[in-house]
Amino acid sequence: MKIGVPKETAPGELRVALTPKEAGRLAASGLEVLVEAGAGHDSFPDAAYREAKAQIAKGPKEPFGAEVVLKVRKPSEPEVALLRSGGALIGFLQPLTSHELVEKLAARGVLSFSLDAIPRITRAQSMDALSSQATIAGYKAVLIAAGSLGKIFPMLMTAAGTLKPARVFVLGAGVAGLQAIATARRLGGQVEAFDVRAAAREEVHSLGARFVELPLETQEGAGGYAREQSEEYLKKQRELLADHCAQSDVVITTALIPGRPAPVLITKEMVARMQSGSVIVDIAAEAGGNCELTEPGKVVNVQGVAIHGVLNPAAMVPIHASELYAKNITNLLALLVKDGTLQPDFEDDVVKGCCITRDGKVVHEPTLKSMGSGAVAGGRPGGRAAPGRADGGSPPAA
Repeated sequence: MKIGVPKETAPGELRVALTPKEAGRLAASGLEVLVEAGAGHDSFPDAAYREAKAQIAKGPKEPFGAEVVLKVRKPSEPEVALLRSGGALIGFLQPLTSHELVEKLAARGVLSFSLDAIPRITRAQSMDALSSQATIAGYKAVLIAAGSLGKIFPMLMTAAGTLKPARVFVLGAGVAGLQAIATARRLGGQVEAFDVRAAAREEVHSLGARFVELPLETQEGAGGYAREQSEEYLKKQRELLADHCAQSDVVITTALIPGRPAPVLITKEMVARMQSGSVIVDIAAEAGGNCELTEPGKVVNVQGVAIHGVLNPAAMVPIHASELYAKNITNLLALLVKDGTLQPDFEDDVVKGCCITRDGKVVHEPTLKSMGSGAVAGGRPGGRAAPGRADGGSPPAA
């Protein structure tokens, strides 16, 4: 069976779905691996893939003809047309919002699996690409802040005087937020964090940061995810957060709810209260941003406050991001491939949970619900929008 790895075409995307190391493992197991020339950019040269016994494709179309195609970002419309009918596709498909793509994959007869739909269960942790990429995103967010802030992070005692540590406020203590907390602490920052889930308190404390509490009912939903909050809760939340933002040198926001716009946690009024020279790094920018004044893909200055609307922070660390992603994807392949052929067990919770299209139909229940009454699976109409998920990860932008 042939595995195809095309070069990512999304602007600024420097990750690759399969590294030479993982390609070598697949080749050693008897699979044929076909990688588009230049797919690994400068991080993973073609020579490394050849050394791993992978083949370099003659042109950009060739990998899409493989039985299984591996991608990071969702395919473009021209790329969908290149996929073979009856073949399989694995990647970050964002099915809750990419309805047109899902319908086209079904119409093309593609068996598709989305890594941002991996069930959040213990057995699937090694395949959880949302978490692996969010880890990288949280780390990078702090470095962006450190590079932009006109202060150093640690306290410094010198003959000329003592420099106070930078005050860092992290909004969202999911995977990205926890990594941001840990990184800011390593740099010597004084860190506090907020999350709507009471369960995050212990994790924040374990990293040496202070947990900011809102004395209201917990906002934790099923499976450990944050649920979408009511406007009343958000109003009280903003009142609490305003004072903490005003006192902070750096604010890092990570709150995402797949299938929904990112919740606005920082209003323009809150930004106006922040001190000149402070920095906001918003890694939820691709979903609209957690800051009301965020402009995705840009750095804007509002009364001396630099607001970074960061898109795809994981791609800014392409080597390690690709290594983690490739391991996630090969762990999933281990479930899907038996004796050298694609044999997914659709009774398996992991396989069923991340399968989006199959046999010409949309089969992923949350996607069907998000598509509404116009979507049909086996003749049954879908329903209302699916509940969101907020783990601090951004597929694939974060």
